Amino acid sequence: MRYFLYFVLIILVGAAAGVGIAGFQGRLSRKPPIEVFPDMDRQLKLRPAQPNKFFPNGVSSQLPPTNTIARSEPLQTANGPVYPFADAPVNTGLNTGTTNFIETNPLPVTGKLLASGRERFDIYCAPCHGALGDGNGITKKLGVMPTVANLQDKRIVEMADGEIFNTITHGKSTMGAYGPIMPVADRWAVIAYLRALQLSELGSVADLPPDQQAVFGR
Repeated sequence: MRYFLYFVLIILVGAAAGVGIAGFQGRLSRKPPIEVFPDMDRQLKLRPAQPNKFFPNGVSSQLPPTNTIARSEPLQTANGPVYPFADAPVNTGLNTGTTNFIETNPLPVTGKLLASGRERFDIYCAPCHGALGDGNGITKKLGVMPTVANLQDKRIVEMADGEIFNTITHGKSTMGAYGPIMPVADRWAVIAYLRALQLSELGSVADLPPDQQAVFGR
C-alpha cells in the first residue's frame, strides 16, 4: 500500500511540474511563458533601415563592399542597379518616401523579360484569371472561385503598374499574396507580360506605327 501511495504521489508531482512548465493550452496570460528552449524567438540583430552605431553612416542596411560578391544580385532598373533590401520603387511599387504608386514598370521591357513574364503568368495567374487574363480560368470553370477579376477590364488597364505590383505582392480580397513565393523581378515580368496581353486584346490599328498601319489596316 505504501508503494502505491508513493507511486500516486510521484504521478501527481510530475503532473504539477508539467502543468507548471507547459502552462494551460488555450489560456491567455499576461505573464511571460517559461521557455526551456527559446528556439531563437529573440536574438540580437540589426533590422534593415534601423539606426545603429556600428556603421559610420548610422544605418543598418549597407551596400556590399567593393570587390565582394553580394548575397543577392541587384536588379537592373532604368535608374541603375538596385539591391533587394533597398527602399526603392522597384521593391515596393511606390515612389520613395510616399504612398503613391509608380506609373510604369521600372525594369527594361525586353523579349527576355516578356518570355519570363509569360511563364510566370501561366503558372501563377492563368489558373484563376485565364490564359487571356479575362477571368475565365479553370478555377472559375470548376466553380472553385466563381468571382475572378477580369484583367482586361478598363479599371485594371488604366491602373498604375505599381498598384498591380502591390496587389501581386500582398494579395487582395480572395487572392493570396504572391510576394513570399515570387521574386521581385518575376512580379515585374508578369506585369510586363500582362500589359502586352492587354494590348493584344484591346489594341487597335491606330496603335501601330504609321508605316505599319497601312499594311495591317487593310
